Amino acid sequence: SVTAAFWEHLRHLGLQDFPCGIGSWNKSRFNACTNPCGGRLGLGTDPARQEEAMPVGEESPNALMELLSDRHSPWALLPDCSPQDQHLREMAVLAPELVHGSNIFQVLRSLRIVGKGVEEVDEGLLQLQQLEELILSTNQISRITSANLPRTLKVLELCCNVVADLQDLCARPPPELQHLGLGYNRLCGPSEDKYLTAAFWPNLVSLDLSFNNFTDLLGLVSQLSSLQKLRILLLQGNPLALIPTYRGFLVDSLPRLSILDDIHIGPEERHQFQGLARQPELIRSEAQVVVSIGEIKGVPDPSTHQQLEVGSEAPVITYSYCVTYKF
Repeated sequence: SVTAAFWEHLRHLGLQDFPCGIGSWNKSRFNACTNPCGGRLGLGTDPARQEEAMPVGEESPNALMELLSDRHSPWALLPDCSPQDQHLREMAVLAPELVHGSNIFQVLRSLRIVGKGVEEVDEGLLQLQQLEELILSTNQISRITSANLPRTLKVLELCCNVVADLQDLCARPPPELQHLGLGYNRLCGPSEDKYLTAAFWPNLVSLDLSFNNFTDLLGLVSQLSSLQKLRILLLQGNPLALIPTYRGFLVDSLPRLSILDDIHIGPEERHQFQGLARQPELIRSEAQVVVSIGEIKGVPDPSTHQQLEVGSEAPVITYSYCVTYKF
């Protein structure tokens, strides 16, 4: 489940271990160093002033932070770690009480669980009451229940999973969601088209449906046209993208789009395809594919055989080959 992967990820970060956490290396700083109002020192406190009160034998905040940032340090995170992970580690040094135990549920705004074999999005996520970004790419999620998603979500990334049905996700989706990433899944049209409307996603700005199995361009566009705030759309990799008039029809049908398939839509292109949306008869249920053969191995090259002399009565052997493409 996502919750199990989340706790495993926290253990990997070592938020309670040196140089993070409340230990003998910094314990007095958080027990004795309090502000005039009795509150504990937090992220906004000047490390230099804290350092003045450091007892002999304890590490200063600056020294502990250097152990996290120095790439040669054994406690440094990998260079490709997420900004959220780095922020949690720094918070575990400067204000470890904020990330201790269940307190972390109140500060975490972004969660990235990628390639961990997650199959279930469980209700444990509801504890993350401030979560705005949830990235669950490259897992094994087939269904996702919206009732288990925090209502504060603005970004939901589910790319490279095995999602084939949006019904549970759209039962009670997060109302403020701005980006929905569903690329590289198993979604098919037209059964899933009806879930891609403003009735479910009123604030959606960015939608990734690339590399699924959508085939009905007219039906999909009729649903997407209700998304008044949609500005970024990815549909490449679907069978409907092979239709000759695919891009022009989308550009003219969705005038609010700014980017289609990672390509900016300029005024000239919009003018070029003007009026195409009113000619649906141009959208035919056929595709054009050009295949070029660069190299074939294991087949004799006829040109290498010595040519027979004119008038020779030697038997001639003819070879023929069939190449089959499966889409």
